Amino acid sequence: MSVFMTLAAVLVLALAGYLLSRQRALATAGGNPRLLHSLPGYYGWNGAISVLVPGLALLILWLMAQPMVIEQRVAAALPPEMTADAASRALALADIRRVAGGLDAAVARGALTSDAALSLSAAEARATLGSVGVALGSEVSTTTLAAAQDYRAAAAWGAALRTVLVLVAAVAGLFRAVRQSHKDFRARNSVERVILWLLIAASSIAVLTTIGIIWSMVSETVDFFSKYPAQDFFFSLTWSPNFRGGSELGIIPLIWGTLYITVIAMLVAVPIGLFAAIYLAEYASRRTRAWVKPLIEIIAGIPTVVFGLFALVTVGPFLRDWFAQPMGLGNSGSSVMTAGIVIGILNIPFISSLSDDIINAVPQSLRDGSYGLGATRSETVKQVILPAALPGIVGAILMAASRAIGETMIVVMGAGAAAKLSLNPFEAMTTMTVKIVGQLTGDTDFASPETLVAFALGMTLFVITLGLNIFALWIVRKYREQYE
Repeated sequence: MSVFMTLAAVLVLALAGYLLSRQRALATAGGNPRLLHSLPGYYGWNGAISVLVPGLALLILWLMAQPMVIEQRVAAALPPEMTADAASRALALADIRRVAGGLDAAVARGALTSDAALSLSAAEARATLGSVGVALGSEVSTTTLAAAQDYRAAAAWGAALRTVLVLVAAVAGLFRAVRQSHKDFRARNSVERVILWLLIAASSIAVLTTIGIIWSMVSETVDFFSKYPAQDFFFSLTWSPNFRGGSELGIIPLIWGTLYITVIAMLVAVPIGLFAAIYLAEYASRRTRAWVKPLIEIIAGIPTVVFGLFALVTVGPFLRDWFAQPMGLGNSGSSVMTAGIVIGILNIPFISSLSDDIINAVPQSLRDGSYGLGATRSETVKQVILPAALPGIVGAILMAASRAIGETMIVVMGAGAAAKLSLNPFEAMTTMTVKIVGQLTGDTDFASPETLVAFALGMTLFVITLGLNIFALWIVRKYREQYE
């Protein structure tokens, strides 16, 4: 039975558990819901949960464990030359999975029977796989075919055993729930306990995801520094990767380009976005606000690749023809200024919308008190509203700065890919995110320093973002004390 059919069977059993548990609880109370400890629905949900929890838990664990067990068993039977190192082993297992998948596809389409798939020769397997659209880089060897047939047989046996065990667990949960359903059973407590653990698991996902991201970066970064000197990475002024050897992987030019573009983007986005928010919240009429705010927020829905084209076709040539060339600062449309301005435009709706909501959340009593003391609207905005809304505004600016630091497509199309140190804003430069993509793109050796450096760059970006968060938190706490 397929995973989908197994899941459907578990859901049907859960529905049966709901109805039977609810019905039995009411029967023990003589049909009078007032004699039940909990509402009738709680008994039903206890029955459904008793089926779903063991069934789905076993199904998920089985789906995670089965491929690893089968691959370990198949790999143990391969010749030593096919598993000499991790790369060879991974390549051999990939071919085996591909052949096994092709045999499954051929059986599903009727080109083969299950018994015939176990007795194919290498040549017949090659022809069969070609007929179902499975492309292989080399001929199917006898060893690979035998391993694929073994893999397919083990997978089929595992699927059958999985179905049986999952259904047995679900049925056992059903009988247990029905037996528990008595008028004195505290079904509400049981259901709410499960809901509590569900909420705890949901809240833990973000934490576990963060831990996983950090661990993946840290482990590969440690591997990188075991192959490339840390002092050269952090203090070298040259970025020149070469997959044939002799690379210089200094991060300083990339940090400079990232911060340079981000600063320009913030100089564009923060004043415009904040002033737009102040106008919409404090000065605009309802009619004006009703059409101006949606127009500003439309910018947030435009794909970044479109902004990249805008930078490449419009902003870059404009800056080159009207500023860079007349001032003798360059003749290229790709520059730090181009990318910074366009990223700043991209971030305007983030700062504007968030700041607008934050300013509107300031209590009206603060405004009324300021007006009562004789302050003008401008003085009220500067001396009362903005200080009160400062923590939220700082958060909005931080979000925009993080987006600017992590932007890739606009930088590729608007700033170029040159890693250099220069104060000229009309020269082409690049950022860490662009180089992360560049180092991981293409047919590269994943174990080489030139590829692993992408994780070191990602770890550096994480540290920079963490520093921004800590700095923003310090500002929030410093200024919030004035209003507590």
